[in-house]
Amino acid sequence: MPNIIEITDFTLPELGVFARLTEAQLRNRLEPEKGIFIAESPKVIALALDAGYEPVSLLMERKHISGDAKEIIARAGDVPVYTAERAVLAELTGFSLTRGVLCAMRRPKLPTAETLCTGARRVAVLEDIVDATNIGAIFRSAAALNIDAVLVSPSCCDPLNRRAVRVSMGTVFQVPWAYIGEQASEWPGPGINRLHKMGFRLAAMALSDEAVSVDDPQLMAEEKLAIIMGTEGTGLSAQTIAGCDYTVCIPMAHDVDSLNVAAASAVAFWQLKAR
Repeated sequence: MPNIIEITDFTLPELGVFARLTEAQLRNRLEPEKGIFIAESPKVIALALDAGYEPVSLLMERKHISGDAKEIIARAGDVPVYTAERAVLAELTGFSLTRGVLCAMRRPKLPTAETLCTGARRVAVLEDIVDATNIGAIFRSAAALNIDAVLVSPSCCDPLNRRAVRVSMGTVFQVPWAYIGEQASEWPGPGINRLHKMGFRLAAMALSDEAVSVDDPQLMAEEKLAIIMGTEGTGLSAQTIAGCDYTVCIPMAHDVDSLNVAAASAVAFWQLKAR
């Protein structure tokens, strides 16, 4: 039987994950086994459950209990289901629930980059990308365009940030990912060395007079390729570019200098997919 709890008291400690904890507090990098993330919408929650993620609690509009979230509730077992009308939930969380359903889930223990990349031919490496929307969109492109794994630098936006998960449409649960270093000092130097030791040739997506086109035949023929994308605005660091085997650009028309990093990732993933 589902454990349905009508919300009458906003101070209930169990509601903290939905109402009072920051993304950093949810993430809990110092004790990842205690970490929580929030998945939003029945479709995204279903994909997380399919991938083996463990639900902790649900928050939803009352109408979804017997509607869109009925199957989710059944799959979640006896976890508490907190419910109220839409306006009450917006007051509690501080935002309008787009799809009316949130699920707090336990964070998984992530593999090492080396374990993750065993057998991989194409991986995306994200350097210091801080916008959650961009992270989510990149993961969606990685899933759609058959990237084997995604590695994120220590200073990147958390891929399990609520907005990133929502924008990814749950593909963050389908594409294997891990951090390439735990501390900022581990990227780029040590991280680049690790990628080379794994047998990858490195392609830095960056503007440069020496850059080869993204459709360069030699680049496309590489057996193992890591496609490295940089932060919004400034792009990849000079140290990262210097450590890569290729600097790669997407040819532009009408004097446009570059694409948004999420759009550029889709072009690069499509063109450089393993053949």
